[in-house]
Amino acid sequence: MSNTEAAPEHVACGASRFTGVLHPREVPLGGPRAIRVRRTLPQRERSLIGAWCFADHYGPHDVRTSAGMDVPPHPHTGLQTVSWLFSGEIEHRDSAGVRAVVRPGELNLMTAGAGICHSEVSQPTAPILHGVQLWVALPDADRHTDRDFAHFAPAAHTMGDADVRVFLGELDGVRSPVHTFTPLLGAQVDLAPAGTVELTVDPAFEHGVLLDQGDVRAGDTPLDVADLWFQSPGHDVVRLTNGGDTPARMLLLGGLPFGEELVMWWNFVGRTHDEIVEYRREWERHDDRFGSVSGYPGSRLSAPPLPNSTLRPRANQLTKGDR
Repeated sequence: MSNTEAAPEHVACGASRFTGVLHPREVPLGGPRAIRVRRTLPQRERSLIGAWCFADHYGPHDVRTSAGMDVPPHPHTGLQTVSWLFSGEIEHRDSAGVRAVVRPGELNLMTAGAGICHSEVSQPTAPILHGVQLWVALPDADRHTDRDFAHFAPAAHTMGDADVRVFLGELDGVRSPVHTFTPLLGAQVDLAPAGTVELTVDPAFEHGVLLDQGDVRAGDTPLDVADLWFQSPGHDVVRLTNGGDTPARMLLLGGLPFGEELVMWWNFVGRTHDEIVEYRREWERHDDRFGSVSGYPGSRLSAPPLPNSTLRPRANQLTKGDR
């Protein structure tokens, strides 16, 4: 997914002392009739959970009565995109020659590496669009790797009162076969009405719980839809409680704290201002770094103007001026 904001924020990603709940902000995805997404990462208070550096939650949207998702070809560098749907279908096309349909409960992971471009279009055959789009930052040693794409449909495993689908990493002995460049965890957790589950997790990881639906407490903290609860390293259990009489659904994200400084702007993850400037310049001149998408019936996105200030990485907690 692209960050299609006309004036995207510069975010300096680094360590933060924040613990608690990140509340989403609404962002339009595209033009005047575009769907709106609820973004919880990055934020001023916390920009990363492990290597997870971007989280959008959207829907349910009825694409029969709205524009749906139609994101033209756009670039990425230095990251992996994780597409995960609860309902609907999205056609993915990229400059590695991949055409795939994203379906509910199936992981689609695209590695941008040194550069890729892709498009995403919701399909009218599955009219209710509802899901999340996540980005994972690549470590410096691997951020210039080749373009790649992986697909995986995880089975549901019963853990206490929950059914869990592990799409990245490992949880309670269940492991995803999909390669990641840093230790990560990604799983959908469906929790029965009035149910409780204590998930045994790696105490070296940071963890986040992104709520999709239900009356849920993460630890002792109540969550609203699209809230992202954060748990710092040093805990070996994530405790989830459904206080309602209907099923609850959420994503559990985790990873080792990401020790590198990053600069994120628009759809690029880099390390310096000059890198971001060069990525933008190469995209605008149709450089081979990104390639091209075949089969999309329209023009590609143009890059927005760069901000007037210098884009700076920072390892400390973000300040207001760094947003």
